[in-house]
Amino acid sequence: MTLEEAQSEVDHWINTKGVRYFNELTNMTILTEEVGELARIMARRYGEQSFKGDESELDLDDEMADILWVLICLANQTGVDLTEAFKKNMEKKTKRDASRHKDNKKLL
Repeated sequence: MTLEEAQSEVDHWINTKGVRYFNELTNMTILTEEVGELARIMARRYGEQSFKGDESELDLDDEMADILWVLICLANQTGVDLTEAFKKNMEKKTKRDASRHKDNKKLL
């Protein structure tokens, strides 16, 4: 699935199964909440914290997909074409960071 297809699929779902998009501020808050849920899993699975109770059942894939869903909602609401935005972002990073990381002694 392409980013364009994902944006279209989310929009179709919202318009047929949902009532409407939540407003942008609500979706931004939801995105922050979802990132926090991902952070909880990462801190416990890959960091030094331990799982509490039934937290070991938390699904990393699902949390990342939740983040992507809300990000796509925000893109749709604000008129951002994620395909074009991602292409431009990759070009920016490639130009700006062409040798930056290779020259970083901290990474060697």
